[in-house]
Amino acid sequence: MTPLRKAAEAAEEASGLRAEIIRGVLMMSPTPRGKHAGIINAISKQLLSELPSHLDVFQVASVPLPGDPDDYATPDLLICDAGFGESDEWLADPGDVELVVEVVSKGNSTKDTRDMVAWYADAGIPVYLLVDPRDSTWTVYSVPREGEYQGRRHGLYGEDVEVPGLGVKITTGNLARYA
Repeated sequence: MTPLRKAAEAAEEASGLRAEIIRGVLMMSPTPRGKHAGIINAISKQLLSELPSHLDVFQVASVPLPGDPDDYATPDLLICDAGFGESDEWLADPGDVELVVEVVSKGNSTKDTRDMVAWYADAGIPVYLLVDPRDSTWTVYSVPREGEYQGRRHGLYGEDVEVPGLGVKITTGNLARYA
């Protein structure tokens, strides 16, 4: 284990915050607030009822950047092979991940809206759903190639999200909005 990965694990254990290493930078995130957590739960419930049986929804699971011994991200939701839930691993194989979901935090800078788009594309994650309760919007990124998503679909709360490749739909009309 590299010194940076050891530092991330020690910081997470000592603080209770969520640690990630993104492009070699240790990032700490607080526990999601009520509305943020509520959005994650609402999306999770919808996905659980629609996913094929070989896939499952995971919270607080991480995915590594292939080829980098340090970098890993912990999305708000991760959809991957259901077998991950039977393993002792904390990193899901990026090749088994079908979808990641991030909900923008109220005070978010550009981490989810810019940095993570390229990171998840580099990791080869087929679909990245970004939900932004600040302005009641969502964006689906798909078809990663050479560090960029080739497909992008943007919508407003109230419009359904069709998740490419999974054949599932997420309704957004009742998702919480930040004040």
